[in-house]
Amino acid sequence: MSRAGVILLNKPWGTLCRFGRDGDAASLADWVDVPGVYPAGRLDRDSEGLVVLTADGGLAHRITHPQRKLAKTYWVQVEGTPDDAALAALRAGVELKDGRTRPARVRAIAQPQSLWPRDPPVRTRKSIPTHWLEIVLTEGRNRQVRRMTAAVGHPTLRLVRLAVGPWSLGALRPGEWRRAAVPRSLQTRR
Repeated sequence: MSRAGVILLNKPWGTLCRFGRDGDAASLADWVDVPGVYPAGRLDRDSEGLVVLTADGGLAHRITHPQRKLAKTYWVQVEGTPDDAALAALRAGVELKDGRTRPARVRAIAQPQSLWPRDPPVRTRKSIPTHWLEIVLTEGRNRQVRRMTAAVGHPTLRLVRLAVGPWSLGALRPGEWRRAAVPRSLQTRR
């Protein structure tokens, strides 16, 4: 693979965000058979969506380094109905055990029509409604979205990453991938 490109993968739920094995769990190797690439950033096993793969360590660093503040967009199904105060807290930044998060762009959205069914389905409870949020972060702490929504009283039930910086899922279905170019803003200056 050329060092000038990346692979965009729609990581299915339950897949480990690495190429190595861990028991019977699926890994990236089950979906992408391209030698020498690795993820630039991660999604936990219970999350789905866009993972950017590259063979260029410098590019991976530029994608993931906190100083870059590269935006990451998520669709998040949460338990309950977030009120204005919960949304305002997410927007302002939430205090977590490892410090306050950066401000985020957050808005309530209707259930995305383009979203595929999850296998297995998300659990539902008749007495507790669920709602969807779109959250855009400029940092990438471990399980950050899940910890943020829990901190405001609305645990995450489903998390799908739609975009990382200039790249988006587009029409990729779970397990599908495509090659993409690296925009000039993320290329190494020579």
